[in-house]
Parts: sequence; C-alpha cells; structure tokens
Amino acid sequence: MIHCFKNNGYHIVMDVESGGVHVVDEITYDLIPLLEPLFDSEPTEEEVKSAAIKSGLPYPADELAEAAAEIRELASEGMLYTKDIYKEAIESFQNREPVVKALCLHVAHDCNLACRYCFAEEGEYHGRRAIMSLEVGKKALDFLVKSSGMRTNLEVDFFGGEPLMNWDVVKELVAYGRSLEEPFHKKFRFTLTTNGVLLNDEILQFVNENMHNVVLSIDGRKDVNDHMRPFRGGQGSYDTIVPKFLKVAESRGQEKYYVRGTYTHYNTDFSKDVLHLADLGFKQISVEPVVAEDSEAYALRPEDVPKLCEEYDKLASEMLRRRKEGKGFNFFHFMIDLSGGPCVYKRLSGCGSGTEYLAVTPWGDLYPCHQFVGQEEFCLGNVDDGIIRKDLTEQFGRCNVYTKESCKTCFAKYYCSGGCMANSQHFTGDINGTYEIGCQLQKKRIECAIMMQAAMSEDLKEEE
Repeated sequence: MIHCFKNNGYHIVMDVESGGVHVVDEITYDLIPLLEPLFDSEPTEEEVKSAAIKSGLPYPADELAEAAAEIRELASEGMLYTKDIYKEAIESFQNREPVVKALCLHVAHDCNLACRYCFAEEGEYHGRRAIMSLEVGKKALDFLVKSSGMRTNLEVDFFGGEPLMNWDVVKELVAYGRSLEEPFHKKFRFTLTTNGVLLNDEILQFVNENMHNVVLSIDGRKDVNDHMRPFRGGQGSYDTIVPKFLKVAESRGQEKYYVRGTYTHYNTDFSKDVLHLADLGFKQISVEPVVAEDSEAYALRPEDVPKLCEEYDKLASEMLRRRKEGKGFNFFHFMIDLSGGPCVYKRLSGCGSGTEYLAVTPWGDLYPCHQFVGQEEFCLGNVDDGIIRKDLTEQFGRCNVYTKESCKTCFAKYYCSGGCMANSQHFTGDINGTYEIGCQLQKKRIECAIMMQAAMSEDLKEEE
C-alpha cells in the first residue's frame, strides 16, 4: 500500500507496510500510484518502462523511463509496493497472555476547577466525589506488581480530578512503590497530571525528585483557557497557573513535562494557542482536539475539519521556520520516529487499554482506561479480587487495526494503531468502530509530522 501527498512544497510517498518515506520529484510522484498494480507480480525492467511510457502522463518518454527505473529499484529493495506480512502474525499476538504494566491511579475524584469540557464531570466520573485512601492505593500497586509477570518497568500516573487534592497519599504511594522495587525486581516510573492550582515549591521539589513526567493542563491563550478552564466561581485560572507552570518547565530543564491543552469549536484557530504557549517559553507542548457529544456547543463539527487541517499545516510550517531560527519546540502530535519507534505489534494493537493499561478508581475498581471510568458495564474487577471480567479483557485484547474495517486500508494504521478505543466506543457503540473526526485529524497530523521530518532531513543535507 502506498500513500502520496503534497505538503509545504514537498512531494511525499509513503510505503505503508515497510515504513519507507520518499521525497520525490513531480514525475515520480505522478508515476508511482499508476505503476502500483503492476507490482502485484514481479515485472521486468522493460515491462515497467513500457508501462510508464504508456501511462498517459505528459512527460517525455526518456524521463518517464528514467523515473520508472528508479521506482523499480526502490521496489526491489523492499522500500516500495511492499506487502502486508503482519496480518497472519497478529493472530498469535492476540492469543498471548498479556501482563499489566501501567496504572492510571484516580487518587482524587474531585477538582478545584470546573472545566466545561471535562469528561470526568469535575472529577465525579458519573458517580460521586471521592478521595483514594492510602490502603486502596497500596492494594493497586500490589495488584500491578502481581499482574506484571516478568516485566521489570512499571508505570503509574497519578490522575484525577485533581491529584494534588490528595497530595499526602500521592507521596506515600511513591514511597510504597519504591519499597516494592528491590524485593520484587521492579522499577516504578511515576507521572503526574495536574491543573497546577495547588502547586507550590515543596510539591515541585518532590515532583522533580520522583516524577518521570509531568502533564500540566492549560489550553493556550488567556481568553481561550479562562473560558473553558474556570474555577467553580467562574474566574479564570490562567493567571494562577502560568507562573507555576513556567517554573516547573525551567526546573526540569525543559524536559520530561508537557503543557497539555484542549481545543474546541470555540478556538478552531488553535495553532495560535500552541504558538502562544511556545512564546511563553514552553518547549514541550501538546494541544489536542476535544472529544464531545454533538449536543455540546463546544464540540467539534465535521465542517470544522478543513479549518483544523489548515491549522496543522500552518503550525508545521511555522515550527520549521522557528527551528531554523533556533527557537524550536516540540509538539506532541508531530513527534514521529521514522527510524524505529514501537514494535510492530504495538503499532497494530494500540495503547494496551483494557489489557496492559488499566485505571483504578478511588474505591479500587478497575476499568480499561480513565475514559471508561464510571461506565459500570466496563468495570473489569477491583484491586482486592483482580480482573473478574476476563471476557472484557479478551475483547480489548483482540482489538487491532485488522478488526477495524476502516483501518485495514488506511495509510495511518501503523502510526495511530487504530485510534482511541474509548472514542470509538462512545461514538459508534463498539471499540472496533471509528471516530471519524478524530481519524481525519490524526491523518493530517501524521502527514504534517512526516513532512517536517522530510524538511529537516533536507536541511541536514544542505548543511553537510
């Protein structure tokens, strides 16, 4: 399978199955899709040249023949028109016995903000406000150690609501996790997701000493952030959190953190929010599309998609310009590793929701991920009894790009891994469904990310 697209003046061809990305001239770009059917077999050099000359493209025959020879060489090297060799192998991967390697600990089903788009309903998650006890948290870590098999590295994200509302338990759970490492031959990697309201110097010192990563919630420009992320009294949170977040970023050497925002129908010009955060001095930025029911005024609409795609193009181009000026920054959704990245099975099956990654409520119930919390039909079990709903874990374990019809022939399948199962469930009633708006935006982000890689590669060649 190939995917051809143009972006920022580049003619780019992706060979989906091999992962090959080629920046080509116009004649080669036009010829590659026309010759694809020919490579269902092993055509001779003359057959390829003949087909190119007869293609009907408005180029001289000698140029077509030359381009055809280059195309055939790429194909012979396994870098173009390669076949899918993973479809059969995924069967054995599905039947493996998965181990739990990560937990999202909901240490606080409560929050000091009233974000308008919050899927957690100000921390309540379709239920009641609650704070996780130390006892439940310890049981969660015990469950993780017991369920992780031979895996050494384990991940725990302190989440909410707002986890700093239960800060003493967070600290004690970090200490308890550390006490489990040596006797059980494990290594915990802790992260924290916070709105920043309660951040202070004491907390920051502990975070920097113990948290591998920190996610800082802010939506961008002051008016955008304050409209969607107010305190319960209605006043905005921007002025409270920005100085604290800047201090976090600098204290961590501009690494191992993200300022993470959400854009909505109200700010479809979201590239301005990304650039605003960059101008404030943040180097690690993630601003993502809201996921909401159509009935919500802030929900993204199908008619917003063209504008949003233009914003990603504008952002990618501006990021390249700033990089050349020595003012570069990272945007999470444009960070693609074309030389390696996750193993192919991970690319096929996604985040591990419901199998390798679980969420834990304050009272110890287990869910496939934080976005399923509160939906009782997806409760997998609890920290006392472990996973009870084996049928659900098997269902999530079987979900991959080959069980999603729209993914089978999609160029982005090895990058998005079939997309978010929670979004699929919420919008189609099936974890194997497709959230269409999210799918379109993901494909645009991938194209932009690959274009940026191509541009940076060209820049390096010029510097040599």
